[in-house]
Parts: sequence; structure tokens; C-alpha cells
Amino acid sequence: MSKTIMLLGVYGMESVECGGVLAKNVKQGGKSIASIMLTGERMRENLKKSSEILGIEMSYTNFESFNVNCDLESKKKLVREIRKYKPDIIITQDPHGCIHDFDPDRRMAMILILEALSLCGRDFDEESIAEFGKCKIPTVYYMFAHDNDTVVDIADVWEEKNQAMQVLESQLEFSAKHYETYYGDETMRKIVPNWDELDNYLDKGKAAQKQFDYALYLSNGASHHGKIAFAEMYKKEGKYYVDNLMV
Repeated sequence: MSKTIMLLGVYGMESVECGGVLAKNVKQGGKSIASIMLTGERMRENLKKSSEILGIEMSYTNFESFNVNCDLESKKKLVREIRKYKPDIIITQDPHGCIHDFDPDRRMAMILILEALSLCGRDFDEESIAEFGKCKIPTVYYMFAHDNDTVVDIADVWEEKNQAMQVLESQLEFSAKHYETYYGDETMRKIVPNWDELDNYLDKGKAAQKQFDYALYLSNGASHHGKIAFAEMYKKEGKYYVDNLMV
């Protein structure tokens, strides 16, 4: 049965970080949407390219950076977004991990996201009920949770995921500057052997991101003695309900 999977993301890069699951769902006949709260104009241009590679739909809720609040209008905006697509599954950030995350807006965004999920099936915001109807709370998975319990094989969409990441130029330039400042050139040469030969931040960011992605997704899979090689990791909210035990 085809599914609708929706990423409720804070930043645009999350649409590619979860791109394996989103792209696989599309290949299997489902619909995948990435709804992003905070993003700049250049990043949106990049995300248009990455979403085409992954086959996913992008949507933007246009929150203001450094000013995310859990007020009434913000709740209505996210509830409307959920009701519009009526997803079977929502992927979002880990509510526990975001407490210690030093990206701005993550803590308030998490409270807002959880509030919106709790309200999407209730008598809240008559206008969006009239337009889209209520919807039940979807199955929720958290990305980058510290206590993951779900491993997804992304080997068959690995190339698409890599290509989608490589077009996020604004993010990759930002990351390269961060690596240079945070780790230093000596360490970066150990990660990217030709680091000094790359003469701009975009090329450095692309090369570094490939290395970090190999390390992350192999560590989730093959390097962790798992049954699969390349893996995205998630944590399900609540229990699994199955007809019988799974292999």
C-alpha cells in the first residue's frame, strides 16, 4: 500500500538527511513531502534541485529565523500544513536531542511541532477544518535520535541521496567554513586528503560532506555489524503494533 510520508523539518538540509527514506517511498509508489520551517532564498533554489533528484515535494511554512514561537498563529500554520497533506508517517527532529542542539530555534520548534501534532485531530482552527478536515495523529519517527530503534536500508537510493546533498551549495559552503574554524586545516587534511588543493569553500564542503556521509551511514549499517550496509536511523514514537514477530 502506498504511503504519504512527510518530513516536518526545521532546516532545509533535513530533507536530504532523510532523503533515503523519502526517495524510497516515492520509488515504491508513495508520496513524500518535505515541509521546512526556516530557509533562505538561495537554499530554496538548492532545495528545488535536490527535491527533483529525490522525487519529493517541497513545502515551506515561512517562519522567521531566531523568532520561532509556540503561539496561536504558529500552531494554526503547522496544523494547517499537516491537515493539508494528511500524512501516514511524519518524520521530525528528536525532542530529546534538540534540547542539547545549539542550532537556533530548534527547542521552540520542537515544542511547536509536538503541539501541532496533538491538535491536528482536535476541534482546533475551524478554517483549516473547513478546508482540509481533521486528520488523526500520524505515526511519528524521530531523526538522529540518540536511542534509535529503526534501521532503514538506503543502498538502492544512495546515489540519489549523495547527488541531492551535493547541490545544497549554500549549506556546503557554510559547513566548509565551520570545519575550517572548528577542526582546523590539519585535521581536515586527514579527512579530505586533497583539502589544500581545493581553492574554494564549495569544493571543500562537497568533499568533506561526502566523507562525513560515508562515515555516518556506514556506521549505522555495515560498520555496526548490521544486516545492511548503508542505513538511515530513526526512533519510532510509541510501540510497534504487528500481526506477528518480524524477522
